[in-house]
Amino acid sequence: MVKLATARECRAYSLGSGGGEGSRNRRWEYVNAGVYVFAAVLLVGSFLAQLWPWAVSQKTGLALAIIGLLGVVGVNAHDLLAHVAGVDYNLGLAGLDSQFVLVELATPAVHLASAVLTLVALIFFEIQMDRGYRHGLEKHGLNLLIAGPALWLLGSIHNICQIYERASGHVQILQKSVQIPLLLGSTLYLVGGIVNRHHIHTHSSASFTLLGRSWAWFCLFGSLLFLAGGLLNLLKVFKMQQMDGRGLEKLRGGAQERLNREREGKVPLILEEGRRRKQGDETWPAAARHEPRAAPVAPPPEGSYKEALVSGGN
Repeated sequence: MVKLATARECRAYSLGSGGGEGSRNRRWEYVNAGVYVFAAVLLVGSFLAQLWPWAVSQKTGLALAIIGLLGVVGVNAHDLLAHVAGVDYNLGLAGLDSQFVLVELATPAVHLASAVLTLVALIFFEIQMDRGYRHGLEKHGLNLLIAGPALWLLGSIHNICQIYERASGHVQILQKSVQIPLLLGSTLYLVGGIVNRHHIHTHSSASFTLLGRSWAWFCLFGSLLFLAGGLLNLLKVFKMQQMDGRGLEKLRGGAQERLNREREGKVPLILEEGRRRKQGDETWPAAARHEPRAAPVAPPPEGSYKEALVSGGN
């Protein structure tokens, strides 16, 4: 469904601050989490309206679902941009850590695509209610109602398979408490889309509706799981802010160290030392030819130490 706040140390939810403005980052993380909770509430309300027998409530329910999905699209787009901002928009640096690319970047991108597909499907059904039955819109809408949740499920599986090396056990528990409800909710959405399509194809009566009650029930329970995941994400964001970066996962493959050096404006020591040695090897022969040689020091005279001092003074 969504990626939401990552457990990475380099997260930057202020979209461009590069992790330098802590208070602004905290504010945007709470805004991001709050928008998702609001979108989940709209989805719950939309499917409750779908279960009412009146046609007006069903149309209102579709409108609420479309608004809720617009919020989900915005959250996923924000997550993707925020994770790229966490590495200062340096995708080459992010490529050093393959798991960062596959989880922090690929997961919100897949969720963004799936939310757009589901949104388009609901818009098709809204058009069907306004302008009457059209076979082409029905076919595409039913297929998109399966393709969107399928991508949601794929992204949720991708997200939950993240491997931690440095993150504390407390952070991992917070992560899983958010990821598992989102995974189960995506599964219910997919099952609902498949059951609804099967129901439409097996009933040839002209009185059927394109969105059955079984689909609404599956999506209602899925939305409740999405809402639970969003509330747990608010708790996770609060706890992670209190930790102040301690116990979070770092970039791998040397990407974290390189990111820190770039932010501090420092040159890697090994490169600087190699450059100095190379410059020294190039300038040493010429300098050695023009350097004056010191006069040889005469050996001390033979005799006692006192005589050596007297002869040295003379």
